[in-house]
Amino acid sequence: MSRSARSALHRIRPVTALATAATALLGACLLQPATAVADTAAPADTAAPADTAAPAESAAVGAPTGVSVLSGQWTRPWAISFLPDGKQALVTERRSSTVWLQSRGGTKKKVGTVPNTVYPSPARRVGSGGLMGVAPSPTWNGTTDQDVFFVHTAASDIRVVRMRFDGTSLSGYTVVLGGITRGGDHNGGKIAFGPDGYLYVAVGDALKRNLAQDKNSLNGKILRITKSGAAAPGNPFGTRVYSFGHRNPQGFAWDSRGRLWASEIGESTWDELNLITPGANYGWPTCEGSCGKAGLTDPKKVWHPDEGGVPAQIAIANDVVYVSTLLGQRLWALPIDSTGKDVKTGTSYYKNSYGRLRAIAKVPGADELWLGTTDGGDDKDRILKVTVK
Repeated sequence: MSRSARSALHRIRPVTALATAATALLGACLLQPATAVADTAAPADTAAPADTAAPAESAAVGAPTGVSVLSGQWTRPWAISFLPDGKQALVTERRSSTVWLQSRGGTKKKVGTVPNTVYPSPARRVGSGGLMGVAPSPTWNGTTDQDVFFVHTAASDIRVVRMRFDGTSLSGYTVVLGGITRGGDHNGGKIAFGPDGYLYVAVGDALKRNLAQDKNSLNGKILRITKSGAAAPGNPFGTRVYSFGHRNPQGFAWDSRGRLWASEIGESTWDELNLITPGANYGWPTCEGSCGKAGLTDPKKVWHPDEGGVPAQIAIANDVVYVSTLLGQRLWALPIDSTGKDVKTGTSYYKNSYGRLRAIAKVPGADELWLGTTDGGDDKDRILKVTVK
């Protein structure tokens, strides 16, 4: 598959838009329990066979036990991030630059938009960018700390920005880190505060693959910064760069040991799940998937894009990595093994039941995920509530 064809995996083609909307409508009528067909994920050095029967789902570690619609009438939700109290989450819509407050009871309220957001023109036949990740300050309380951070594409760059949120509406706009090279695609976009209190940002290679290996560039990297945008203390190179050699990382989360896991969209052969360590080189563009070369870090799992792949984002619950997929149109569950440094054989759920899946978050204090559909059509996407073991 050519590189241009690979990029097409991330956008909705006009001829399939009606089919995607039909799939979303069917899912609204038939919310499938965890008895959907499951497949087996590939180890990092082998292909994932399509539709391979898995063990009985009732026995699978991390198997979903139920799914329902939390809220509807969404248009391309990109990210879900809970406020520190765990009762409500901020949700971004990438094309409209709108930010919503979603409650655990199902109600949602528009709280504002992020200024200067530029969504790629459909005429350019690319679908990445717009308003992407959101991360409330770990000490946000709506009064003495109102900081909320976003990642978005502007006219000429990718920006990390800070706004104020008082619990009701957004205000202000300060660029914390700008000037990051943007592309029509491969913009990354995930942002979250780590257990160490610093802000982590996933940035794609902006369709300029050599930037991923250039340590002086912020593209093709996972960054670790302070709230002011400076390099966080202890970074491996003394810069904002935490890890490099990434193509298009769009999701990451921490496990119970504080280890960072990240999903990455590959080019034409392998998509990846990586265990991120400071200073590590994840190989792109020299390697896609595993290559076993000295100095390069191989992924822990890979997927072929046509066999359940194109991973969007991840969430971790009870040390199971849950991966939403775009082309794969399913949710993967990958238990972390006893060493904490690898994952066991994974199982997928809800294949083709709800269309393309992107935004995902673990609900604080509950064995529950929020999972967002995407590209179903204006006001036709949903956020699903998935209970897990």
